[in-house]
Amino acid sequence: MNHPETSLAEVYAPIAAELDEARVRFDDEIHSARGFINELCAQVKRYRGKMLRPALLLLTGKALGRLTDEHVTLAAVVEMVHVATLVHDDVLDEADVRRQRTTVNAMSGNEAAVMLGDYLISHAFHLCSSLDSQYAAREIGATTNTVCAGELSQIHHRGNPRLTETEYLEIIESKTAALTGTCCALGARFADAPADTIEALRRFGTELGIAFQIVDDVLDLVGSQEHVGKTLGRDLDLGEPTLPVIHSLANAEPEARRRLQTLIRGDVAGERDGAQELLRRSGSIDYAKGVAQRYVASAAKHLDVLPDSPARASLAVMAEFVLRRDY
Repeated sequence: MNHPETSLAEVYAPIAAELDEARVRFDDEIHSARGFINELCAQVKRYRGKMLRPALLLLTGKALGRLTDEHVTLAAVVEMVHVATLVHDDVLDEADVRRQRTTVNAMSGNEAAVMLGDYLISHAFHLCSSLDSQYAAREIGATTNTVCAGELSQIHHRGNPRLTETEYLEIIESKTAALTGTCCALGARFADAPADTIEALRRFGTELGIAFQIVDDVLDLVGSQEHVGKTLGRDLDLGEPTLPVIHSLANAEPEARRRLQTLIRGDVAGERDGAQELLRRSGSIDYAKGVAQRYVASAAKHLDVLPDSPARASLAVMAEFVLRRDY
């Protein structure tokens, strides 16, 4: 692969057929006899986007030389869990745009969005229970517990200008990276990989997920909504300190620090443009990007447990894609 020009279709080529089948199983599982539920589900299918998590699961299994029907089912399951978290996140963040389209909560209300997220989680576990082994159900159950704990921790720290970088990294490892790590671990486990290989690939997915969330948080501050495709600026509006803000609070000049503290405490909303300038001047945007780069570099080293193959090459390129998102 020529990495700079590689398209997502090329990256997914080793698992294209299985990924298509995972989409079919996703759609079949959430189909309802009630037409109004199908209308809500039609909205949520747009949330699938790049299908990063099922692709990670399938590519990991493929790189180990063995993709099974269980992999395909689990690819659908992890995407259902992920999409459910997006639907709930949009309610928590009061977001009205996702994938360049109106969010479920903005279109149908918070009550419908919350219940639809629950509907997706319920169906994810229903589909997972169709497997002979309950290993995956336990693994995904533990992961969703971790994700919820991470989200609760983030809510708890809203308005806290003293949140440390270590605490921030712990939060995003729980709320985002736990699921990407589980995807890779399940891909390896259902390819009959040994325990040390499973854990190495779990670490690959976890570190990749941490980098992804750092980049996502940077984009929330300095990205273009046209390119990113979702409501931006919500972290500041909600008083959620992310890595650029945490770094700036520790390193900026006193006046800039006081201004950021005011924003994080929620005394002023809708000040994304002013915050951008403060964060750039303190070098905090570049700092956060550098931390994401280090996590991606560390993640890539865990791929050494895999033999050379097109699937392993795709996993390496997916890691690079995390850093190539539009700013």
